[in-house]
Amino acid sequence: MPYFVTRALRSATVVSLRGVSGCFMYLLLAILVGWGGFVHAQNPAPGPNSDPTYQALRNLTLSGDSVSVSNVELKREAGTFHLRSGTVCFVAAVNGKVTGAVFTGDGNFILVPPESERRMLKLLTKEDEFSENFSQMVLRFTDSSYDELKKAGTSGGGCDAGPLKDSQHTMRHKLKGNLDARILEDVLSPSPGGLFVAFIHGKRYNGQELYSIDPHEGRDQVSFMTYDENKLGEWASFPMSERKPGTIGHPIRIDHQQLETTLEKNANLIGRAKTDFTAQLEGVRVVPFNLFRTLRVRNVKSQDGQPLAFIQEDKNDDADFSVVLPKALAAGEHYTVTTEYEGKEAVTNEGAGNYFPVARMNWYPNNPGGSFGEYASYDMTFRIPKGMQIAATGIRLSDSNEGGQNVTTWKSEAPQTVAGFSYGRFKIEEGKLEKPQYLIQSYANQESPDWVNGLQHATSGDDLPTMGAINRNLRWVR
Repeated sequence: MPYFVTRALRSATVVSLRGVSGCFMYLLLAILVGWGGFVHAQNPAPGPNSDPTYQALRNLTLSGDSVSVSNVELKREAGTFHLRSGTVCFVAAVNGKVTGAVFTGDGNFILVPPESERRMLKLLTKEDEFSENFSQMVLRFTDSSYDELKKAGTSGGGCDAGPLKDSQHTMRHKLKGNLDARILEDVLSPSPGGLFVAFIHGKRYNGQELYSIDPHEGRDQVSFMTYDENKLGEWASFPMSERKPGTIGHPIRIDHQQLETTLEKNANLIGRAKTDFTAQLEGVRVVPFNLFRTLRVRNVKSQDGQPLAFIQEDKNDDADFSVVLPKALAAGEHYTVTTEYEGKEAVTNEGAGNYFPVARMNWYPNNPGGSFGEYASYDMTFRIPKGMQIAATGIRLSDSNEGGQNVTTWKSEAPQTVAGFSYGRFKIEEGKLEKPQYLIQSYANQESPDWVNGLQHATSGDDLPTMGAINRNLRWVR
């Protein structure tokens, strides 16, 4: 805990210097400050992706532990894996838990989803039964898969680590989901995990299939998809059949957000979020948040002001944001974290005083999945360039000018599923209703954004619209 040490040394410096004078005082000060600086340098504050357990998962490879299997059945929800013959090689244990394996041999996967999904699946396969043969499969799990496979097999030979590396590359650079951070949630939790992910190299339908079961998903915990570039999409998704209380759903429920947001003329967003939440599952140690990928986290602090380790990979890859807590939370326990972040692209400058909030649900650290169905209260402060206006969810409490910025504060009248805003150079019209008494305000852009002007020029025959203008048009329409 480097900041405890550094702060203690600074306090000791103040006490020791009382009654000390002359050159000795400066010598003592130099020694103590130098010592404090040395300790700080040797024990830096937690940075992004610095947690050692996370690093072990990130650099995971095969361990040499393997078994030969014959006629082994592995049933996971609506999917059943028949390992007719082959070898299963396990990954190295992390924090005492084995979280993956590579199968090579002769296998079959049968998927029998609920009736509604079965009809949709039949439209895609043209078959009454989904049955896929495979010779290679990569598994990632935090459930009992290791114990089951280990017990069912006999001493085996070696495996190629290539498929494992391919699955890691797929998740990080293609599907852009941080599976390592998700596995960390269960590895650091004292409670048993239930995650199961299978990368299936199918022979009949597609060579790149993904079957996953994640109890931490809010709605559909089971899904099957293909991730081939020419056949990318979800084939079936549905809830788990076994829903034990306290084991299903998002790890936390956000209760309150205190958001301080600065929006600059170049559309750069600078944010500070104080997030109060309640653990919904037992043993929550890693908290996942939904934060727009280009908003880069500067630091995260605990409710007592201590820096916390956090996870956020490159914005162009698996940039999921998660916070590692100093201890596991019991279900129902409350906690608060403060996150500072900054970045562009979450809001775009469309020209002529028009700004578009691309990150409508994750311009602040939100619950994964957009939090629809969950409600939180909000206190928000916005700082925007002078001459601009902003409209946000809730009621406006104050409006003032500080230097070159307009500062407004907002508060939600009741718990909301999400907080939002629009800002730019607006015309404002007001109207009042008598019964019931309401003040209605209407905000409209003073000028058209650049893409509208481009389309107007195109229709007048001056120029054809650029592809960028067309894409922005579609985005605004959506």
